[in-house]
Amino acid sequence: MLLLAITSVEIQYFLIGALFVAAAFYVGRIFYRAFFSKTAAGCAKGCGGACGQLDVDALQRTIEARANAR
Repeated sequence: MLLLAITSVEIQYFLIGALFVAAAFYVGRIFYRAFFSKTAAGCAKGCGGACGQLDVDALQRTIEARANAR
């Protein structure tokens, strides 16, 4: 009987509120992981810090190998 008393406007408000809470949780989680998470070592993407390291020797070998292949 209670479901019959709920109008379509109230259902819309509930859906909008639920979407807002979900979006706020998502954005809050992104900020938390970017600034406070201890598992992400080095960058906000959580890749383990490998994206910040550049292996110059491997890059040089790749460039030389491609130059010699021509």
